Amino acid sequence: MRPTIHIRGLTKAFAGTPVLRGLDLDVHTGEILGFIGPNGAGKTTTLRIVCGMLDDFGGEVVVCGHDVATDPVAVKRRIGYVPEVAALYDELTAMEFLRFTGALHGLADADLETRARSLLACFGLETDAEARMSSFSKGMRQKVLLTSALLHDPDVLVLDEPLSGLDAATVMVVKAVLMRLAGNGKSVFYSSHVMDVVERVCDRIVLITDGAIAATGTFDELQAASRGGSLEHIVAELTSADEHDAIAERVVAAMRPVTSTT
Repeated sequence: MRPTIHIRGLTKAFAGTPVLRGLDLDVHTGEILGFIGPNGAGKTTTLRIVCGMLDDFGGEVVVCGHDVATDPVAVKRRIGYVPEVAALYDELTAMEFLRFTGALHGLADADLETRARSLLACFGLETDAEARMSSFSKGMRQKVLLTSALLHDPDVLVLDEPLSGLDAATVMVVKAVLMRLAGNGKSVFYSSHVMDVVERVCDRIVLITDGAIAATGTFDELQAASRGGSLEHIVAELTSADEHDAIAERVVAAMRPVTSTT
């Protein structure tokens, strides 16, 4: 079966510094793919390229049969995107922002209104629909972003730290939503540092470090290829990050009072 997201030989550099070094990966229909790695590994860059937000890259990126390099608009129509950091229009109300987003995707006014209000209600924002977003907490803003990503019923969800700022109850709702959407044939490209969520909801996991894939497989397969344990421990082992205890000791030591020599 043709993958929903098909990436081959993806390279990208900023100011001459390589960020992605020949990345190959696929995301299939009905799959939740966890995309993990340390800060600076190239995760957000990859997601932004997939969404048609970055150009001047090397390699091939195809989403739902559309080449990102030659037809980014067609790609954007098929994707719902939650960025790690989003600049919302603070002077707009939640509904005004969603009407704007829905219009960009060509939704009919009546459908847009009904779907937007229904989604806001699902996230507990029905009474805040007409409030300006300048008054919203981080969690409330994240719920608006999630609503915006789902509004046009996309074939692909590209999520960069989508649970940031959400309360525990909403996190549980979002996890259940993702699994139901995947069960209905949607593809989910999910990047996060919250390892326990990745471990529980993702069908397959790709670990990226220094712009290249270090490991890929199901959680069970990654466990079998390492010393076992949680996904957090597996990532630490595979990225040579298991010196964290030594670093922690150095941090504590740096906080100790300096002995006076006078």
